[in-house]
Amino acid sequence: MVRYAKEHKQVTRQRIIEKAGHRFKQDGIDGSGISTLMSDAGLTNGAFYAHFASKDDLVAHVVADELRTQVARYGTLRPGRPGLEDLIREYLSPEHRDHPGLGCPSAALLDEIGRCENQTKQAYTDGAQDILDEIAARLEPGNPQSARGKAIGLFTMLVGTMQLSRALADQKSADDVLERGIENALTFTR
Repeated sequence: MVRYAKEHKQVTRQRIIEKAGHRFKQDGIDGSGISTLMSDAGLTNGAFYAHFASKDDLVAHVVADELRTQVARYGTLRPGRPGLEDLIREYLSPEHRDHPGLGCPSAALLDEIGRCENQTKQAYTDGAQDILDEIAARLEPGNPQSARGKAIGLFTMLVGTMQLSRALADQKSADDVLERGIENALTFTR
């Protein structure tokens, strides 16, 4: 019975993290209260503190989980530079722009993460480093460290392009930002 309870608690905790990740990316960290997050997970507010010490604790776990998931998804792309091109095109797609709750936490939450407590910033730092490592390894498989600066430039280009495209009210302009972003990112990686 204890084993079931422990496994059940872990499954429930993961469900809260996953649902909160979607909600945070959709509505923002500050726009998502505990009652909404717990309702999304099909639980009562009272169950929250059995899993997390505070909302800040949840945010840090969500950020870490979201970035781990993102890096794992990059691992399913074609190897090397062809996979990097796939990453760029997928990242700067209208589908990603139009569905922030399903996409990259950086493009959706970066401004809020910058105002979070250190635990969340550290979780973001660790996850972002993994993303940069993935990009650098695709840029220079034989010597990823030499491509670190370029990886930083590419990642910031992708995130900024997505944020700008999401902020524009005019659909044609928003689409143009994505198209130019793909063009610029591909040129930058050559």
